Amino acid sequence: MKTVSAHGLAGEDGLAGSVFHFTASMIGPACDGGQATQGTFVAREFSLDVVPAEAVLSLSALGLYRAFLNGKRVGTDLLTPGWTCYDDRIAYQAYDVAKLLQPGNNRIEIWLGDGWYRSQLMWASNPILNCWGDRTGAIAELRAGGELLVKTDDSWKSGFTPVVRNGIYYGEDYDARIRPKDSHGVDVLSFDRALLVPHETGAVKELDALSPTDSWTEADGRTVFDFGQNAGAYVRLRLRGVAGAKVRVEHSEVLGPDRFFDNRNYRSARAEVSYTLSGQGEEDYAPLFTFFGFRYARITVTGEAELTAITMVPITSVPLTAGGFTSGVASVNRLVENTIWSQRSNFIEVPTDCPQRDERLGWTGDAQVFAGTACWLADSHSFLKKYLRDVIHDQRANGAVSHFSPDPTRLHPIDGRGDWAGSTGWGDAIVIIPWQLYLHYGDSAALEECFPAMLRWLDYLWGISDGPIIRPPAVWGAHGFTFGDWLQPVGDNRKPRPTIADDCAATLYHFISTQLTAKIARVLGETVEAARLEKRAQEIKTAFRHEFFAPSGRIAHNDQTSWALAFLYGLVPPEYEEAAQGYFRRVAEETDGVIGTGFIGTPALLPALTRLGMVDLAEKMFLNRKVPGWLYQVDRGATSIWERWDALSEDGTIYDPDMNSYNHYAYGAVCQWLFEDVAGIKPLEDKPGFEEVLFDPAILPALSPVSAWHDTRFGRIEAGWTLEEGFVTCRLVLPEGVTARLEGKSERKSLQANGANVEHGKEIRLGAGEHKITFSN
Repeated sequence: MKTVSAHGLAGEDGLAGSVFHFTASMIGPACDGGQATQGTFVAREFSLDVVPAEAVLSLSALGLYRAFLNGKRVGTDLLTPGWTCYDDRIAYQAYDVAKLLQPGNNRIEIWLGDGWYRSQLMWASNPILNCWGDRTGAIAELRAGGELLVKTDDSWKSGFTPVVRNGIYYGEDYDARIRPKDSHGVDVLSFDRALLVPHETGAVKELDALSPTDSWTEADGRTVFDFGQNAGAYVRLRLRGVAGAKVRVEHSEVLGPDRFFDNRNYRSARAEVSYTLSGQGEEDYAPLFTFFGFRYARITVTGEAELTAITMVPITSVPLTAGGFTSGVASVNRLVENTIWSQRSNFIEVPTDCPQRDERLGWTGDAQVFAGTACWLADSHSFLKKYLRDVIHDQRANGAVSHFSPDPTRLHPIDGRGDWAGSTGWGDAIVIIPWQLYLHYGDSAALEECFPAMLRWLDYLWGISDGPIIRPPAVWGAHGFTFGDWLQPVGDNRKPRPTIADDCAATLYHFISTQLTAKIARVLGETVEAARLEKRAQEIKTAFRHEFFAPSGRIAHNDQTSWALAFLYGLVPPEYEEAAQGYFRRVAEETDGVIGTGFIGTPALLPALTRLGMVDLAEKMFLNRKVPGWLYQVDRGATSIWERWDALSEDGTIYDPDMNSYNHYAYGAVCQWLFEDVAGIKPLEDKPGFEEVLFDPAILPALSPVSAWHDTRFGRIEAGWTLEEGFVTCRLVLPEGVTARLEGKSERKSLQANGANVEHGKEIRLGAGEHKITFSN
């Protein structure tokens, strides 16, 4: 099956094509009962004298669709047409279906699901139904060359599918006894065809199925299967039994003590599958219009039925891994794998926070802190660019950027909760993500497309408190509200550690985004804006010093997040540098390696310590196995990244199931540090897209040997090092088109590149090929 794509990101065996202009109508089944009712289809029969050599089916839907030609599935894409701000754009797909056609009578059938379009979004206290509309529908055209073979219009028929009910949070109920048959006509729906755009990223695909690693039967007869991996996925069942027998599938990420099946953290998300057998021999089933976040599946059989096979089928929009990192510490390697799995699980059309509970929203804060890591681990270029278009569309008239996007609350505000937009650290995604796309892929077009939205965002930030220092209100949802350093740990609540205040966190990000947008303006040749923003950034920097630094050089809240961000982004005044480093070291040492940072502080912590030369502390904090710490969760058996540092206690008890995801990629942002600082491959803003890199590995003795690779637009870069008796041997492999800078640093004694000495203070460039770099540590 060929997938024809207009953006050049064709599916398997795909061919790039030109933008298609529909002449068909959007039609809805006349039998559609609305959200949460039985699924429906639209269908049409047509005749062919001769089967064409090539025939392209272009189609889209309001809701989700699964298309069939002569009873055979069209393509392998999942959850099509995808998820966007449907009032702005709706994707369409195109498939070469010639091999599915036959001489004589043919039948096209398009099954429809509620999907993100009209099934529940948001949590139980504020559920939003029918967010973008209350009617599902399909639009399709089948053409051979320039000839129209069939298109959706008022002549089509409709009927009911075996999908009895479906929803993103709900799951799916399927009754295989139901055979689709034409029972009703269709309604031509009012629809603007200008909304239709080619799918802007790779379609959601299945990964290799995972077999159970363990199973057991509970006292009441239910069987639990452990697939050994937490993932965004669904189960595929093979069954045999009598008609009317039922199989129920529940899902869970974790087990409580004594193998207690615990999915309370799903909250109001039913997240189940129910399958009623047809009784027609061996039956295979996997859900069509939903997915789940789980590691465990519990099976309940009612009636005479036998489960003959079960697998977990992970799904994702980024199926190909683009980078890898290994070290001499097995749990670190597992942490990287966990991050890859959390990215896969949450990069399903939109970069969501989690794949399991009644949320699964495209939180901008999570996405911006993880964007760099996302680009290292997968080709995230088109995926994040598509997401940014939704962020732009959701931006408010006053410049505030949504907390999540696509944003259901923009169309359906929640009474008494204010506007779900405008938090620093979250809205800054509109600046930070495009910059990462520029660094990794050399995409200046992404900068240009987002630049007007960046300027509106900066004007919004300045206007919160009418000046450089932002003083956010404490009331949730009020104008200028910020999440601050979300989930920043405080330690023993009897004597909590210091945390960053909202005004300091907000002003730090005010500076970060202003300074970065000034750089972007220079890249785009917007010299007037660049000068204006550089001046504004200096104003913020001056005000920050006045507001948050004591004459002793101590920052106001003396916490890990404040210091990490201030050092990393150049907000520590030069005259305070020595004293400030002393304060930072003391704050880090006082926790005995335990992390004291939340969502915005964590990605900055280890890079700041490393670049200040405090690699001993960076190593200790990274390898800490107590809570909070990255390796604590690995030691607890995690196979994905947790939302909370303390998500599971040492005895296996779930902490606060009301807000506790075990598949949340944000803290996996530490992998960016592993690639850029530990492996030492730093992309350069003056030579973006890996045209040139800085090779500058930080030697953390406990991690030796280190090895990393990354697939760039030029080919694969490989880097690694070993430490033996104080002597470091590095290996660097560069593809054609990539050069690397190597600097002679004072701490690198006897530095050599390919046997030639590199003097202190000198910089050399290395070209394509394999290089050996050695020095004494």
